[in-house]
Amino acid sequence: MKVDFGHPFLGGTILPRSGPRRIASGKASVSRMFAKAGVKINGRRPWDIQVHNDKFYDRLLADGSLGVGESYVDGWWDSDRLDDMAFRVFRAKVDRDMPSWAMVFDTLRAKIFNLQVKSRAFFNAGRHYDIGDDLYAAMLDRRMVYSCGLWTRAQTLDEAQEHKLELCCKKLDLRPGMKVLDIGSGWGAFAKYAAEKHRVRVTGITVSKNQLEYAKKHTQGHGIEFRLQDYRDLKKERFDRVVSIGMFEHVGYKNYRHYMEIVAERCLADDGLFLLHTIGGNVTTNHIDPWIDRYIFPNSMLPSISQVGEAIEGHFVMEDWHNLGTDYDKTLMAWFAQFHRHWADLREKYSKKFYRMWKFYLLSCAGAFRARDMQVWQILLSKRGKLGDSLRHVGRPS
Repeated sequence: MKVDFGHPFLGGTILPRSGPRRIASGKASVSRMFAKAGVKINGRRPWDIQVHNDKFYDRLLADGSLGVGESYVDGWWDSDRLDDMAFRVFRAKVDRDMPSWAMVFDTLRAKIFNLQVKSRAFFNAGRHYDIGDDLYAAMLDRRMVYSCGLWTRAQTLDEAQEHKLELCCKKLDLRPGMKVLDIGSGWGAFAKYAAEKHRVRVTGITVSKNQLEYAKKHTQGHGIEFRLQDYRDLKKERFDRVVSIGMFEHVGYKNYRHYMEIVAERCLADDGLFLLHTIGGNVTTNHIDPWIDRYIFPNSMLPSISQVGEAIEGHFVMEDWHNLGTDYDKTLMAWFAQFHRHWADLREKYSKKFYRMWKFYLLSCAGAFRARDMQVWQILLSKRGKLGDSLRHVGRPS
């Protein structure tokens, strides 16, 4: 049985039929737009766009990036190297020439409402992380790490994720017997790695039921506790270390300050360390791309440097700020290669449109990171500032 997980676009959105003159005008406008990025409509280079339905032009001009993604999933256009096309578009900032009512609406909605309230946290997580463990097992590394890997000395996805986990442990200066809180523990990869390799006790919290069940099943006997819990429900319990990998993107700008307050006041020991691993944006905003918001990560958003800075002020001392953004390009390309390779095993459950949606998600994001339009930050924080040379362990991979 095919499943589509309730995505409203799967039936397609059909615009009124355009006459030849309107099609020609729309094509000329779109062609000029993409020409700024060195991308040609119906060109012969791998990154050029091949249009299969002339309604694509009106759809892009009307709906911006939302129309680009939806029309790709509908099969209205293709590119042999979707990641390269996206890289050129983001590098030339052509995406800024694609405003839409969807983006205006998302901006206003985010300003008026708190879209990441506790009552919606479990719903938001379920729309993405509870799609199916079979999908993620096919796409991710053997540990099921769903965040940026570290490729400095890695040749495979498994190696890249192991190196990233070890880097996190080194930055946290883990020592046997320490109590560690993992906010947004996913499928339990960090918790299991830290407990096995560094002999620490880990408590992980997640708002995904699927992730919780998987983590509990695959970490039995390791002295790890997993809870189905929102970060706002954390009670006062001191941990020597706190880590959050790939969860802050779901917190929302109206909640950043409260999030930091909870970690500082309820969770972290006075001499403890907090490692925040998050995707970040180059500019301050209050929303994410409309297509990503609607079909991939509902109600998510990327923090900026200033937003993080304002949130930690008065709560933490920033000890180290490390950008791993270029490594996410390689990680996403590896994920797509795995997903594509295992598609024959997944296609009975997931539709052809789901394949195109997931392909557009992974490869367009790879292009965005390659263009440096998005970043990945590891931010090491302490409550009072570490004295002397006590942070010599915080080294960058060579």
